[in-house]
Amino acid sequence: MMFRKYIFYIGCWCWLAIACKPSVPASFTESGRLPKIYPDYVDVTVPVNIAPLTFELDEEADQMIARYAAGNEEVVCEGKMQPTMDEWRALTAGGGTVSVDVYACRDGQWTHYKPFRINVSTDSIDSYLSYRLIPPSFVSYEALTISQRCLENYDESVIYDNMLCGFEREGQCINCHNYQQWNPERMQFHARQKSGGTVIAYDGKLKKVNMRSDSILSAGVYPAWHPWLKFIVYSTDKTHQSFHVTDLNKIEVYDTESDIIAYDIDSGEVTNLENDTTEFEVFPAWAPDGRTLYYCSAHFDRRDSIDRTADVIQRATELKYSIYKKSFDPDTRQFGPRQIVFAADTLDMSAVLPRISPDGRYLVFTMARYGYFHIWHHDADLWLLDLQSGEARPLQEVNSPDTESYHTWSSNGRWLVFSSRRDDGTFTRPFFAHVGKDGKWSKPFELPQADPDYHRQFLRCYNIPEFMRGPVTISPQTFADLLKGDGEPVKYVKTLNIEH
Repeated sequence: MMFRKYIFYIGCWCWLAIACKPSVPASFTESGRLPKIYPDYVDVTVPVNIAPLTFELDEEADQMIARYAAGNEEVVCEGKMQPTMDEWRALTAGGGTVSVDVYACRDGQWTHYKPFRINVSTDSIDSYLSYRLIPPSFVSYEALTISQRCLENYDESVIYDNMLCGFEREGQCINCHNYQQWNPERMQFHARQKSGGTVIAYDGKLKKVNMRSDSILSAGVYPAWHPWLKFIVYSTDKTHQSFHVTDLNKIEVYDTESDIIAYDIDSGEVTNLENDTTEFEVFPAWAPDGRTLYYCSAHFDRRDSIDRTADVIQRATELKYSIYKKSFDPDTRQFGPRQIVFAADTLDMSAVLPRISPDGRYLVFTMARYGYFHIWHHDADLWLLDLQSGEARPLQEVNSPDTESYHTWSSNGRWLVFSSRRDDGTFTRPFFAHVGKDGKWSKPFELPQADPDYHRQFLRCYNIPEFMRGPVTISPQTFADLLKGDGEPVKYVKTLNIEH
């Protein structure tokens, strides 16, 4: 008798589970317009290995039901569109198109919106992305991490936590993580203030470097790791910040001096590459063939009658950066003279953050009216320079009315990730755009989260997104223990030793 009751209860539970599964309404009216959803995944192109795209209706309604469909596969969700990993993989297997229908109920009446598509590209994306997570404040940065996210699911972990070595008056600031050829086993990042130094990891070996020298301006700041040599080029900067009272751009970050240096990891040698006192050089970047170094520079003639910092503050809008390059011989480690690549100053604009596609064809940079810290400039846009034709244009297919800033290419050259404030004008979040073999760019999509409302509740900015072929496996505490020790000193030389 008890066995029969057990079977009866199990049967009732299964029936209820089936009965409660959401389904598309049988009766509805047609809207004729696309639904407003968040995040905006309408007609985007995504890689075949991306985590499931979840969304919610971003307009008033009593209830929402949405359906994903591809081939014989169908997923229907209620309230929020949150397919499981298995459901999403079944929908996107092999690429193609996923059609999306959204239904909203108001006062008992269902409305069907105009369907849209999610295009699934067989061009996969690198499996990991790393970034700094930092509050959008101007004076507090203790709650800062370098974190990594698996793009194939929602797993996130901390690479290094800023609070492991300092807090408040003994604070620390970590920044500028960078990898050699998307390799998480070959990375570097900086720590400033307490326990400051440069951390370099190379195939399981770790070291902390004290890169300060009387012969160079400062320790290395913005890095560019050579594609195959154990050799990193940095800009060295004396950086300051000021606050605007009425300007839409709330904060201004600028250099009073900046140069370009090169550092040999094995020998510990460092040398100046560009140190003209009338030029502010910044943001080095290597071409994929390892034979050309790109960077940005702004000309600035100082006034002797005024304090150096005050002079830059008063004339900050005069700083117009252009893009330059220097040839490089990997065998002799000799650099050629600088050459102009893109003269943004002749357009009364400022171009920074050059990043070259893996095939060497395109250079993407950020352009704004002045300065180089464009993540704080609401007029900053991404531009594309064709290195074969020399033609430059704004990436209208990718840009928004708000800030577009830090960006980098995927290892296969088919995806660009960039930081954007398009959602709310305050928080930078990662967006991805696809470029086909025909050079056509797709509409960007936001980093997917398990809960589509996650970013609206997560009060952090994503800064310096970098693709990786896999995760960093060194523990945060291992990095912290290294930073608490002394750094290896560098040796200044006029010319780098070619034996290394």
